[in-house]
Amino acid sequence: MKKSILALSALTYVFVLVSCSSPAEKVENAESKVLDANKNLENAIKDYQADLNAYKIETANRIAENEKSIAEFNAKIANEKKEAKAEYNKKIAALEKKNAEMKKKMDDYKADGEDKWKIFKNEFSKEMDDLGNSIKDLTTSHKD
Repeated sequence: MKKSILALSALTYVFVLVSCSSPAEKVENAESKVLDANKNLENAIKDYQADLNAYKIETANRIAENEKSIAEFNAKIANEKKEAKAEYNKKIAALEKKNAEMKKKMDDYKADGEDKWKIFKNEFSKEMDDLGNSIKDLTTSHKD
């Protein structure tokens, strides 16, 4: 019983000390918290923009690599039989179209918040990986 009364007294004393801060101190503390929150927000926005810009550059490089692989493959099949070449050209056209669509999708992306960016980035990365694998599969399945 004595311990609980002592604990209650200590808790009351702490509460009184905390609540005794002047209105000026409370305003000062609130202003400090707002400044810290604004600084954290600015840093988060900078990080988000840096990630977005870096990813756009990475994507542009991957798209350029895809275009190069397709061009090299086109050169390899130049001397193929007409039927085989026609089949390869169909597959190449589909891959070129998908590559162009991915480029446009990235170019058209408008910054719309970090959460939406993360979702877009994950989905886009998967699509880019799938496209890269399709190009790789086509180019490696062709026998010289």
